[in-house]
Amino acid sequence: MKASRFFFPGQILLFFGFLITAAALTACGGGSAVTADGDSIQTGEIAISLTDAKGDFASYTVDVLALTLTKANGAEVSTLPVSTRIDFAQYTDMTEFLTAATIPSGAYVAARMTLDYSNADIWVEDEQGNPVQVVDILDENGDPLVGQVAVTVHLEDRSRLVVAPGIPVHLLLDFDLKATNDVTFDEHDVPTVSVDPYLVADVDCTTNKIHRLRGLLDKVNADESTFSVYIRPFYAALRGSHGQFGAMTVITDADTLFDIDGQAYQGQNGLTAMQTLDPLSAVVVEGDLTFNPLRFKASQVYAGTSVPWGDQDIVSGTVKSRTGNQLTVQGATLVREDGSVIFHDQATVTVGDDTRVTRQLSADLFSAADISVGQRVIVFGTLTNDDPLNLTLDAAQGHVRMKMAIIRGTVAEVDAEDEVAQLTMDLQSINMHRIGIFNFSGTGTNADSDADPNAYQVNTGNMELASLTIGRPVKARGFVQPFGAAPQDFNAMTLIGAADMRAFMRVHWQPASAEAFETISSEGLLLNLQGVGRPHHLLRGWVHTDLTALDQSWIVPGADGLGLFVLAYRGVVQVFLTFDDFTDELKSVLADGRLVKKVRARGTFDDATGTLTANLVDIRLTH
Repeated sequence: MKASRFFFPGQILLFFGFLITAAALTACGGGSAVTADGDSIQTGEIAISLTDAKGDFASYTVDVLALTLTKANGAEVSTLPVSTRIDFAQYTDMTEFLTAATIPSGAYVAARMTLDYSNADIWVEDEQGNPVQVVDILDENGDPLVGQVAVTVHLEDRSRLVVAPGIPVHLLLDFDLKATNDVTFDEHDVPTVSVDPYLVADVDCTTNKIHRLRGLLDKVNADESTFSVYIRPFYAALRGSHGQFGAMTVITDADTLFDIDGQAYQGQNGLTAMQTLDPLSAVVVEGDLTFNPLRFKASQVYAGTSVPWGDQDIVSGTVKSRTGNQLTVQGATLVREDGSVIFHDQATVTVGDDTRVTRQLSADLFSAADISVGQRVIVFGTLTNDDPLNLTLDAAQGHVRMKMAIIRGTVAEVDAEDEVAQLTMDLQSINMHRIGIFNFSGTGTNADSDADPNAYQVNTGNMELASLTIGRPVKARGFVQPFGAAPQDFNAMTLIGAADMRAFMRVHWQPASAEAFETISSEGLLLNLQGVGRPHHLLRGWVHTDLTALDQSWIVPGADGLGLFVLAYRGVVQVFLTFDDFTDELKSVLADGRLVKKVRARGTFDDATGTLTANLVDIRLTH
């Protein structure tokens, strides 16, 4: 298939992540609208949710001003009613619904998002894992990046979004902070972020991330086991009219857990309790999208004062250390009772015997002793020191909700013979925070039993461990062992090995190279890593693989040779849907004297052969 040429003068292309799903997510399900002239227009329902891929940003907060979809005939439809401020670093392991709207039926071939960097608040972690604010934000030419940026993706052929009454459609766009931003530190440890991103689209109805819906309660239908929510994305939930972002219907069943005004319920009892709430009460729902038919099914519902914008101050983050009843929470986001929000801070939290402790996906009550180092928490209490550099929250009479934690690292040892299977990991991060920031003192039954990040013991229950390989990346979701009770150190609920992880390859040549590839053919690209710059790695689940340490590094297409393959130079972006056409053009432009600056590719990686089977390859060339 021949290339499509797209011209983006003065425009920055950005990986941006959100899910677009069309059809009956709300009760309406599609229908028709009438113009001022009395003409009927067929419409469909579209819901948009937001996520991003993994990165090492403590905070990446910008304003999203607009989201516009473009039809094949050139007509544009705006789907975001008002601007909203978003910290993309918070959404690496979940998606959040952004808006729901009724739009005209038809084929949509492009999506354009308008971002505003004027008040961007970006923080990165230094080598010690401490957050440092970024003052200098540059574009790919090294100029300051300020003001509005129009971000566009073209949805060609298989990626077209077709909206029709009653027909569900799902489009995934992925925003990868790590892959599309370069972070450098000068000799004074002052960081600079250079933004050189690119927006791609995948037609894909599934994702292993949790979906989250936040908003205000509309109505409850206990007979049908459903309720509807006026969407309030991110912290827009605190302001604005209740209908402007649209509404979504939520399906519940006997297994759905509820936490309403500090009380736990399950199944129908939860819906009955929701019927007693005041209109427009705050609601947060976590669950999954299911298909055929398309529905949003709740696994956990929080409502009323159990929501992190109720009538208390709230700190959310990861427990970095614990001394007695004092927790140090890293990466803390503070939401004040008055609705103000502070990102990226550290906070000291006091708990006690009277602190109410609950856990995600459980109706049981726990105690403060269950909160250990590495545990992700949301803490409800009273702020006693509002200095952003010394935040202190008293939760001795408050509430701590333990959220599922995510640990990443490599396989150190596998023991599947014991009655309880155990995985030992060499940890690289907990909840996206580098291991070096954590103090594991007190986590064990004695000092010798404290958790060791180099030999972190994971209880995997009855999970299959045969596919895990020593030294390969692995990720687990679950809960940290109670404080003072290790070993084991972590109780896994899900486990993802290297074979199931998406891999992202990123290589820069400094200076740009005419010999970046030893081989260019329809079978694949063999990289020549001589003269590579600082980025020359493969990233899987927050675990880095140094490509220069491998015998060879190949990029090959999938069995059908199809994907999204991009060449960018001289203000032109060429997009190919077949690897054959892509490599033919690559050989041609290199023969014309262009040099390779950067290669970015995404797919699945085989460690044994050093081969990335890619569905996306993006090569940046000199002008």
